[in-house]
Amino acid sequence: MKILVFEYITGGGFNKQELPDSLAGEGRLMLNALLDNLMRLNSLEVTVMLDWRIGALAGVNNVVIGAEHDVAEEFARLVRQFDLVWPIAPEFDGILQNLCQTVELSGKLLPTSPATAVAIAGNKFKTYELLNQYQIAAVPTRILDDTYFSSFDRLRTGGEWMVKPVDGAGCEDSYVISNQQDFEQMAARKGSYVIQPHLQGAKTSLSCLFKQGRGWPICANSQRFEFIGRQYHLAEVVVNHHPDLGPYRQLIDKIALALPELWGYAGIDLIETPTQTWVLEINPRLTTSFVGIYEALGINVAEAVLQLLHGEPALKPVCNHPVTIQTKQEAHAS
Repeated sequence: MKILVFEYITGGGFNKQELPDSLAGEGRLMLNALLDNLMRLNSLEVTVMLDWRIGALAGVNNVVIGAEHDVAEEFARLVRQFDLVWPIAPEFDGILQNLCQTVELSGKLLPTSPATAVAIAGNKFKTYELLNQYQIAAVPTRILDDTYFSSFDRLRTGGEWMVKPVDGAGCEDSYVISNQQDFEQMAARKGSYVIQPHLQGAKTSLSCLFKQGRGWPICANSQRFEFIGRQYHLAEVVVNHHPDLGPYRQLIDKIALALPELWGYAGIDLIETPTQTWVLEINPRLTTSFVGIYEALGINVAEAVLQLLHGEPALKPVCNHPVTIQTKQEAHAS
């Protein structure tokens, strides 16, 4: 099988502008982890798209994307040459959705969620509406607009709120606000934002596989953030921090039924309080936690995803311990 891997940040998505070190660092982590998984399998020929400023990778075919290239055109051209195409990309600006759609229209195998699922999961407000419709506890989310503040008396009388891009990945451009001045500064920004109550609780994530309304948990992960300048910055992820997945299985089953278009690997971000586990967002793509799964459990996630093409995944751990991934960057997708 001929496979094309395209990690957007390191693969040429920023080929005509400065390469953001923080995003590139995280993208390289996920790219290397995926390639490690794929290279453990037989009968695969793997090709990787690489930004012209990224050094060549050993053991795979490298396609260099130069500053002169139109990366979308190059991606569409390359897709036609492969059996299966695995994009890794952020949701903002419709990037991941468009890549998935390109692969689907080509008739090639897409081992990730299709564009229809990304259109929902990549939009925080649409995700909240869907989960709420299926009576899944989700952090209350509203679209931020000029009329919102005047109608929300609780914001004036105290408490903190999170304002974030409706399609943002991780913590980038997300801020905690607590007063009218904060709100007015955020309301003046360009773009579409949502507002959520700033809930206090354990910040965890679930690494899962999905297929046609079914979900399989892989591991639960703990996230540690630093809070600097009204923003959260992901400092580290402890992959497989708690071996008991029992408390999460019912939630994963509910999410699978609510969004049956989810396919392959996805990450579910949670905030756990003493009285409730809240779904914060659904990431329909590889996440930072994916990087530590093979070391923590001995599970080859890429192999399990490819098994989904023909049946059920074989998720059989050969070890079971936590693994810490250091992610001190400015912006992350966890």
